[in-house]
Amino acid sequence: MSDLEPEQTLSSHDKLVYMANQIGKAFSAEPHDAAVAAAANHIRLYWDPRMRRIILEHLDKGGAGLEPIALEAVRALKGKK
Repeated sequence: MSDLEPEQTLSSHDKLVYMANQIGKAFSAEPHDAAVAAAANHIRLYWDPRMRRIILEHLDKGGAGLEPIALEAVRALKGKK
């Protein structure tokens, strides 16, 4: 067993996928399109450019692990760099 906390054993991509999914869940009570727009806006406003670059690179590699709202939000960001 590792001495590291669970979140410390995750890759940057894994952490950002987790965070994006949490943001998507936070907006999931909204109608789908509104939730996607709100999640994309949150990521655009509050994530630093390096974080956005990493999640966009992850999307380019297939976006594994991103749940529907988060996946569509990241796709929307890709169109609006």
